[in-house]
Amino acid sequence: MISIAWRVVGPVGRMSTYRVWVYLILGGALLVPFGLFSSAVVSAVSPVTTTQEGVWLKTLAIMMVMVIAMTAMSLIPAVRVIEGTAARELLGDAVPDHGMGRVTSWPRRIRWAAWIAQHLITGGVIAAITFAMPFVLLFTIPVPFTGRLDIGGRPVLMPEGWASAWLPAVGLLSVLGLVHLVVYLGGLFCRAAPWLLGPTAADRLAAMTKQAERLAERNRLARDLHDSVGHALSVVTVQAAAARRVLESDLAFAERALGAIEDSARSALADLDHVLGLLREDGPPASTQWTLEDLPALLRSTQAAGVTIESSVDGNLGRLPNPVSREAYRIVQECLTNVVRHAGMVAVNVRLVVRRGELAIDIDNPLDPGRGREHGGRGVAGMRERVGLLHGRMSAGPKEGRWCVSVRIPAWSKGER
Repeated sequence: MISIAWRVVGPVGRMSTYRVWVYLILGGALLVPFGLFSSAVVSAVSPVTTTQEGVWLKTLAIMMVMVIAMTAMSLIPAVRVIEGTAARELLGDAVPDHGMGRVTSWPRRIRWAAWIAQHLITGGVIAAITFAMPFVLLFTIPVPFTGRLDIGGRPVLMPEGWASAWLPAVGLLSVLGLVHLVVYLGGLFCRAAPWLLGPTAADRLAAMTKQAERLAERNRLARDLHDSVGHALSVVTVQAAAARRVLESDLAFAERALGAIEDSARSALADLDHVLGLLREDGPPASTQWTLEDLPALLRSTQAAGVTIESSVDGNLGRLPNPVSREAYRIVQECLTNVVRHAGMVAVNVRLVVRRGELAIDIDNPLDPGRGREHGGRGVAGMRERVGLLHGRMSAGPKEGRWCVSVRIPAWSKGER
């Protein structure tokens, strides 16, 4: 029994009820200028009529002009922002805040027009009932004491005492009914908000595509950091160890090793600045990305770590598309990093061939039987991701006592397509 009574009178004490009530009354207030404007327009173009049919047609015309005016107003971005903010603040989190002012498709514009129209029309009805309710109470509560009910200036005699006590009760129940009507309409608005104000299927698809591109860019930045900084740190480690061993016996070699460390650290800082520049939203990074045209510098820095490199290039690397050249550079860099890290000071063969719209990269080095070689890791996985993004193919593994990496990437030269 108590639970039923609480369900009946509970909404009266909830702040959410009055927030919804305020939102609806605001809609009624906004409806007034549209009603005045529509009445003025229809009265200016239609003749004066007193017949019932003419009055109905005039009323219908006023309503149509009001709908057209509300639809036109909903096309203004500032109006959508104000309406959406009011709905979200007064109706709660059920109202989405997905790009209230940034509406570019007509389906969403139509849905916004429907939302504003239902807000204003429903709000007009609730506002009218709300403003009439005090007069209902004012007329019904005194009846048991006065025995009179004033309706439109014409008093109606009523019995005094308990015989007319039902009239104040009806007035109070009317107020309670209005409260429940407001709560019910608030629920309807909250259920309609995701469909009318939320993103369309095309908007969701665009957001998912943008999110996928953002994740792909983050993965590419992670691969670039791993390859560039990993290569620099590997070279720095080898050179620092070599310089420490010969610091007292061969100062010239130690000086060259320290110079190689300086160059590798500077290159790593440039790559790090480039990645941080991409992550910042205040502007593009100042540094440029490495491509196969920077391959000689990469080979020199690796040779400075004590690795012997036999390299050959067949074809014009400068005519490769920038994405292919950039990713191919990172693949070669990661291969040389793995050589320094896992094989040490060995001889490496690096061959690049551009022929028939394809870039071929073949890198091999002797395996260290005592140390072995892992079949994976982030480096190899990163290379496979790069090759996969370019729709190429790759193989990496031991073969006849050597570690061989073979990559084939479709690479139409600039101007061939």
